[in-house]
Amino acid sequence: MSQTGPAPAAAGTPTDFDAIAGEYDGSLPAHVVAHYLAKRLAFIERHTRPGPALDLGCGTGLLAARVAAAGYAVTGLDPSRGMLRELRRRSPEVAAVAADGTALPFPDDAFALTYCVAVLHHVAAAAAVRATLREMARVTRPGGHVLVWDHNPRNPYWPLLMRRVPQDTGAERLIPEAEIVAGLAAGGARPVLTAQLGLVPDFVPRPLLPSVAALERAVEAVPGLRRLCAHNVVLAVKAGS
Repeated sequence: MSQTGPAPAAAGTPTDFDAIAGEYDGSLPAHVVAHYLAKRLAFIERHTRPGPALDLGCGTGLLAARVAAAGYAVTGLDPSRGMLRELRRRSPEVAAVAADGTALPFPDDAFALTYCVAVLHHVAAAAAVRATLREMARVTRPGGHVLVWDHNPRNPYWPLLMRRVPQDTGAERLIPEAEIVAGLAAGGARPVLTAQLGLVPDFVPRPLLPSVAALERAVEAVPGLRRLCAHNVVLAVKAGS
């Protein structure tokens, strides 16, 4: 993490993403970021088909740009105009919309895929999380997919990592898988896959990444150990197809 730039927010104060937009992408090692971007894109391509897609909480658009390159017509939504400036600068092919996830500015059934990655723990408040999940389901077309990929509270590494990156101030709340599933179901999106994925920590040196990634795959394949993986992943299908 850079030692220059804006001072960290006071503990417990929600993150000012406008203030950290310029340094956000450098807060984790590039090779670890690339590992998780590839993992998430592969999951999306394996379980969904190209079509109109909404990246809710898109940030600077690193994943949105890759999903767009895979043939999806991606709209990136984020409440931070600073993050969206970074997205527009890097990936003008991704439509950028400034809005809050609890009140999406889109009609019902607008997208074939609606997804958010590492977003809900920043939403944090239970009522706002429920509203965001319901909105994600609302704007997804019948038969379309809703994907939530967020920090797993069972993973013991998160408290350590979240003290080291500028986007985490202590105002976050790690959301249990059951809360995600219930929120999507309340919005009419039926979960069809739940999993815990990811184990590569940010301190892994680049030369060791292939070995640690192989260990990650092995752990993901063992049900008991898998529950400790870094992320809860919930894929749901909107009712009415």
